Amino acid sequence: MVTAALLILLLSQTGDPEAPREPQPAPIPGPVTLAPPESPLPVMRYGEPSVCGPLGAPNQELLGRYRVQCDEKTRRCLVAPEYELDVDGTPSDRPLERVPYCRENPEELGQRVAEGYTFVPAIAEAPRGWYRDERGRVMQFNFDLHRRVWLGGAWAPLWREGEERNLSRGRVDFGIITEFPRDVRLMRRLTVLDTELVLGQDASLDTTLLRYDTNVRPNKPPVRVTTFLGEPRRHDFGLDMGLWLEVLRLELIRRSGSEAVFYSFVALHPTLDLWHSADLSSYVRVRAGPSLEYDRTNHFLTLVPGAAFEGNLTLDTNGFHHLTFGVEAEKVFFGEAVDGRPETPERLRVRAGYELILLAFNDQPLSLVLDGRGQWRSDLVDVPSVWEWSVHTGLRFSLWAPPRRSAPLATAR
Repeated sequence: MVTAALLILLLSQTGDPEAPREPQPAPIPGPVTLAPPESPLPVMRYGEPSVCGPLGAPNQELLGRYRVQCDEKTRRCLVAPEYELDVDGTPSDRPLERVPYCRENPEELGQRVAEGYTFVPAIAEAPRGWYRDERGRVMQFNFDLHRRVWLGGAWAPLWREGEERNLSRGRVDFGIITEFPRDVRLMRRLTVLDTELVLGQDASLDTTLLRYDTNVRPNKPPVRVTTFLGEPRRHDFGLDMGLWLEVLRLELIRRSGSEAVFYSFVALHPTLDLWHSADLSSYVRVRAGPSLEYDRTNHFLTLVPGAAFEGNLTLDTNGFHHLTFGVEAEKVFFGEAVDGRPETPERLRVRAGYELILLAFNDQPLSLVLDGRGQWRSDLVDVPSVWEWSVHTGLRFSLWAPPRRSAPLATAR
């Protein structure tokens, strides 16, 4: 009886010899060698399926794990390591960044080798606006300066007619801007805490809590003109009307020993695009409308209608060159009589700015900023109404600037 019990126990521990076992990776049949590298190295196609797995066996050229994209028509496979390469070209322990999902299928890789596919050295795919070097390291080469968080500083000398030049001024600026497109017909833009602080003699502060504006491309032209000289011809004229809204703006100005503070509670301007880009991010437009303002220095409310001609342009595909300009006029109504200034003061501002991306830290761009401005205003008590000019030269760091929506894919080394 004891012997029978031991025999039953032994048989129960051996298991069923026919039970299924876990699948093992299929060995790669035969030697795997690479074709001579092309110049420039081809880039794997982003968005198309890739297969990942071991390729090669000990003492073979392609020992390690790879991303592979194969073309059945040409019987050719692009091959890139799954890990970044060190300086000497050996795989590191750092996996590739910003790569899409890759199927684990060593059996398929073994089948491609058995069928005689050509394996070509390549660079792994990268998303739009990103570039990968020959070591597999990814970097951003396309930037959207219409969507970012920025912080900048500049030297800001000032010239006022009839006065000595003021060279001891500096500017700090920061803010957040982003866009929300809806197909190709509407662009909504939001700017938060747009702030400029000028330090030194003749200091100033200009900050806006919230600015919202839109660019619109109507589905149908609102104006159609038909001419009947010869064959009838129809001419469509668009009115690309939008909206510009500004909420809670603070302006503080120090000139000639005096200080003025203005609160603008709300400003509402309809806009008309004279030109805009296909993606509605760049534009040239006019706008006009009223604003409700409080003169804190003199303690009364005023109505300030204004008009502006302005532009905001990205000049190249990759977003490295950015141009802004504007001319703005305002007139103050319904203010109380104040000694030392006209009954209905006026303001006139002109500006033009250029920004160039120089380099990037951890894919966050650092820009060179050149900015010229002119201003004439008669709303400051006991301050002469003269033109003043300033030139701002400095750097601006963008903490978040994703690739543009029209960013291309990097298709070659």
